[in-house]
Amino acid sequence: MATVSPSDVLRLALDRPATLGDGRLVCIDGPAGSGKTTLAAGLAALDPRAVVVHTDELLDGWAGLPTLAPRLAALLEPLARGEDSSYLRYDWFAGRYAEEVAVPRTPLLVLEGVGSGARLLAPYRTLLVWVGAPDEERLRRVVERDGPAVAPYLPAWVADEARHFAEEGTSTTADLHVGNLPSA
Repeated sequence: MATVSPSDVLRLALDRPATLGDGRLVCIDGPAGSGKTTLAAGLAALDPRAVVVHTDELLDGWAGLPTLAPRLAALLEPLARGEDSSYLRYDWFAGRYAEEVAVPRTPLLVLEGVGSGARLLAPYRTLLVWVGAPDEERLRRVVERDGPAVAPYLPAWVADEARHFAEEGTSTTADLHVGNLPSA
């Protein structure tokens, strides 16, 4: 995997035709702790028009990965028609969905997180970026970022991720592979 800068990703996305209405959709996928959020933040810093959506805000808790793709498709469909959209944000502390989050039409939507590269989203996607890092480092980053309370959930989450990525073929369908970015 190559080290690629956010400006390289942005340039590649903007060189491609619009796929989400008159906008572009960059999906940044890969396992937890690999640096997806860091790359998404870098893209947003380079393009003030960019809107970033984090898939963990749409997950239905720790076991929500299997139901994520239809939620993401429901978010993208109005944008593809040139309309604003929204989603319900999952509140991880309350363990339930909370408020509705507006997602305006934008020239650049960055969908960041595990599951953002699902095949169901391919018709809307301009660019799929796979971000990877060594397993031990990724899991250390997750615990450092989210706190030790997440550690008991990680074995099941890692198994769900592996199953999801195998079924979806995400890393093999990615347009670009990025390695070992720092975590946010």
